[in-house]
Amino acid sequence: MTHFTKLTMLAGLATAGIFAVPAHAQDMTTDDKPFSGLYIGAAGGYDVQPNDVGSSILFDRNGDGNFSDSVNTITGANAFSPGFCNGSARTAVPAYGCRNDDDGWSYYGRAGFDVQSGPFVVGLVGEFGKAEITDSVAAFSTTPASYTMARKLKWEGSVRARAGLAARNTLFYATGGAGYAKIDNLFFTTNTANAFAATGSDKRWGYVGGGGIEQKLTKNISIGMEYTYHQYKDDDARVLVTAGTALAGSPVLLANNPFLIAPNTAGTTFRRSDDQFRWHSLRGTVSFRF
Repeated sequence: MTHFTKLTMLAGLATAGIFAVPAHAQDMTTDDKPFSGLYIGAAGGYDVQPNDVGSSILFDRNGDGNFSDSVNTITGANAFSPGFCNGSARTAVPAYGCRNDDDGWSYYGRAGFDVQSGPFVVGLVGEFGKAEITDSVAAFSTTPASYTMARKLKWEGSVRARAGLAARNTLFYATGGAGYAKIDNLFFTTNTANAFAATGSDKRWGYVGGGGIEQKLTKNISIGMEYTYHQYKDDDARVLVTAGTALAGSPVLLANNPFLIAPNTAGTTFRRSDDQFRWHSLRGTVSFRF
């Protein structure tokens, strides 16, 4: 609820700002097609993520690509019986729980082109920028130890259609299209005995959709408020757990390590159960129309 409270407050402030434009500004443009033409601009605001309730880390113990295996101790007990939590682990102790996913500010540049016919406006807009957000999930083992897999947005670009209705110098529109993002996959653990190799950072296709309001202030300048939802499939992040030098030098510890118990001594692979990176964005916009 905290995430959406932030968005609601920002939406209220932005809406108040747009509709508080002095009445005389409504009449500063006399063009019968105020939203036609090429424009450039910028957008900035705040992005939040829904903590994915029920997310966990899955395990492949024998390297067959099936992530439905259990990691058990030498006695057969579940080594991850303390469970999982959404966010990054605070410590190795499960009782201290996890930090919430990181929300943060976003900032984008944009350019687009609209065509207006009567009150109807259609066009295309392209954006490039980033949001300071990180999406994490953590697991706790009986050692005790914690294991956090995180994904972080490096940058994002999108090309979207816009379609809406103009009421004099105010445009109400919907928008949607393809997104392309660089996503970094990260791994953190308090386990210092095993060795860990993380992979999976990559560029991903996804989609961006939402809507907004744009208000002309002068013939060339407009401001607005825009909400967008972003979603990218991110399912290639893997962490391979092997013996490492600490365990390789001790046959007893090696034979009893849950990740390496015979007959599958090559190690264990982790992946996230949730394969979608998604977030909500609320931004203010400013544009210069040529």
